[in-house]
Amino acid sequence: MKRSHQPLNVLQVLPALNSGGVERGTVEFANELVLRGHRSTVISNGGQLVEELEKNGSVHIQVPVHRKSLVSLLQVKRVRTILKELKPDVIHVRSRAPAWIIWLAWRKLPKENRPHLVSTFHGMYSVNKYSAIMAKAEHCIAISDCVRTYMLSNYAIDPSKITRIYRGLDPKSFNLNACTDDWKAALFDQYPELRDKKIILMPGRLSRWKGQEAFLTMMHTLIKLRPDCRGVIVGAAEPQKEHYETELVTLQGKLGLDSHVSFVGHRNDIQAFYGLADITCHMSNKAEPFGRTVPEALACGCPVVAYDRGGASESLNAGFPDGLVEPDNIEAFANRIAALIDTRPSFHLPHEFYLEQQVEKTLSVYKKLIRDA
Repeated sequence: MKRSHQPLNVLQVLPALNSGGVERGTVEFANELVLRGHRSTVISNGGQLVEELEKNGSVHIQVPVHRKSLVSLLQVKRVRTILKELKPDVIHVRSRAPAWIIWLAWRKLPKENRPHLVSTFHGMYSVNKYSAIMAKAEHCIAISDCVRTYMLSNYAIDPSKITRIYRGLDPKSFNLNACTDDWKAALFDQYPELRDKKIILMPGRLSRWKGQEAFLTMMHTLIKLRPDCRGVIVGAAEPQKEHYETELVTLQGKLGLDSHVSFVGHRNDIQAFYGLADITCHMSNKAEPFGRTVPEALACGCPVVAYDRGGASESLNAGFPDGLVEPDNIEAFANRIAALIDTRPSFHLPHEFYLEQQVEKTLSVYKKLIRDA
């Protein structure tokens, strides 16, 4: 029987370590584990974040666990060998394809030496046998209340085996000092049209469901109310989907917004844009599992206007409920921005949306599993 002890030996598993919310969150969590004296290992197919992961004290093991294919099952034996050698206390799976490999390797280990298995539902996965693997863990983490509700509605999971833990942001990156005078001066040199404007920010990769089309339509309405506003779209299209950016630029022209909206592409300094902006917008056309741009912007001192649904609604309800608007009501959205633009609204982002709380609550899940074994 395993007993609670320190330090813990934690293995996280995900498809790859390229850019993305899950990937970044995995690395941040791994870094925090090391800082707290735990042993941290990550299995993935590799990627651009491996260097940072290893630099901060975690071990990375590259295994092709990313393919959504039966070929991936060839990795089960290798992974089982890794688990026997690594002897983790906890395996934390963060995606479906690697979860299948881990589960098939894990279930054949002797029960008395078997690590505890935890999964995080990072999204509202399609309901099928492939997705159901995430519910086979001993304990499941939901990244928001709406994801928890979805899990209970669609999978046979005991409610006591689900813990809601918000994705925590790192205050070293997202804070009230994120936008410096030097950064601002450099940006205005590159984009002089942004100078002396009320900046309305639309962050996020260019994708049909993220709401950039709705944002352009909303800006068309807002400019009539507040011609001093300038829309800024931060984000790039995904590979092989560059045509969507062309569609957006075409729509920008049709709406007469060429001199009212700027596309600035992918940026690694989004926190500074939050600090610069007067309002950040969240306009996804379906419920997002979490909606990280909402707490990020609030942490940087920027009020947010968002549709009242999904995870974005949860964090905005907690920090700035005045920013919530009826879903898909573009006119109401523009009116809300116009009403807020000259005010100094009061808002506060609760501690549960910060990384420290996420780490502590996740460690509590691990320790309870070990203690109760």
